[in-house]
Amino acid sequence: MTTQAPIDPKFPQAHLKASRVQVYWKAVTYKTVIAYMLVALAIIAIGLYVVKPDLYSAALNKLSSAASSGDLEAVAAEQKQAKFVNLDGKVQVKKVNSVQWVEADYRTTLDKGDEIKTADDGAARITFADGTTYTVKPGTFITVEENSMGRERPSSSAVRINIGQVDLATPHYSSPDSRAAVSTEDANAQLRSNSRMAVKNDPAKKESEIVVSSGTANVVRGAEKIDLAPWEKATIPSGGPIQRSNVLAPPDLAEPLNLAPIIAENPKISPVHFEWKQVQGAVLYTLRVSTTAMFTKTVKEAKVSSTSVEITGLDPGDYFWNVTAADAKKQKSEVSETFKFSLVALGKSQEMLLEITSTQVVGHSAEIVGRTEPGAALIVNGQSVPNIATDGNFRHFTEPLAPGQHTISIIGSNRRGGTAMKQVSIVVPK
Repeated sequence: MTTQAPIDPKFPQAHLKASRVQVYWKAVTYKTVIAYMLVALAIIAIGLYVVKPDLYSAALNKLSSAASSGDLEAVAAEQKQAKFVNLDGKVQVKKVNSVQWVEADYRTTLDKGDEIKTADDGAARITFADGTTYTVKPGTFITVEENSMGRERPSSSAVRINIGQVDLATPHYSSPDSRAAVSTEDANAQLRSNSRMAVKNDPAKKESEIVVSSGTANVVRGAEKIDLAPWEKATIPSGGPIQRSNVLAPPDLAEPLNLAPIIAENPKISPVHFEWKQVQGAVLYTLRVSTTAMFTKTVKEAKVSSTSVEITGLDPGDYFWNVTAADAKKQKSEVSETFKFSLVALGKSQEMLLEITSTQVVGHSAEIVGRTEPGAALIVNGQSVPNIATDGNFRHFTEPLAPGQHTISIIGSNRRGGTAMKQVSIVVPK
């Protein structure tokens, strides 16, 4: 049984007003919440510092260490990458996780499993993190097989030649267990510290060759193992044992000297004199002159039986040259060291301002300070001077020089066709 309060007849039910509830709130933004959290953290940190300063320092050091280790890991990852340091002609790369070939550039990094191929007019030089360099010759196809470098373990780099040639050079390794290797179809050659070798693989002939030019190398194929000394060659046929033989050493270059300027009134018809030292057993020499350091564009070639030759028909510019030797059996040496020279057209020197105000030796480099015309071009020992002030003043450091006396050549040219040349002598101490 329920009871209900009586309804007052003066106030009918239809006229009764429902009770109303009012709700109030205040909007709080995310920025406000974050600000409160930061204030709370600051209060906690201050309290921790006051109560236990040692614990505060330890926590702060741990956070700093974690942040710095992250940066170091990023830097270390970057330093472990192999990179292109020279590119000539067409060079393509296919990353290990890709099916597409792309054009290589200096931003391309290389990892294990990446493939590189050069066209007939292409060449590339790859430097690994430990300083090992692989020069990929024209018409070559290689695969990066190994790229390992750590702070507390030996470094290791390796490539596989599917076809073509790779020249390999190693620096002085800090760890005696570090190695660099090149493999062919069924053989592997490991190069030790401060060594150089050239490896060729010709699938059509089913044969590969390995020539050591400095240091030592170890060649392994199955149970066969041999050590190669300088100017020894290992020929590896697919159907026979490894054969060891001696090869001709390449000539030592004499003239023009590396980075030397050559000034001629009319370079096109003026002969350039090339000279090198005789190689015992050689009966023929081949001189090549190129406009590129990788010799993908040969502009002159001469075969002579003597140790010198004069070449004409070169335009003003920078050139590279090297020589190979051949014996009576037509066996060729490896390519000599490559020298660079600059051919400059002689203008009216009185129309070109060039003054050398001071020179000094800094370490093993020469500092050249002088003044020339605004907008002029300068070459110091074959190197362009990149920074010339608007008033013509310049300061240039040469590349490191060997101990002893040196003659530094400074060549200038202006937009009117005028040229000037200055030479200074310096002595680099031992």
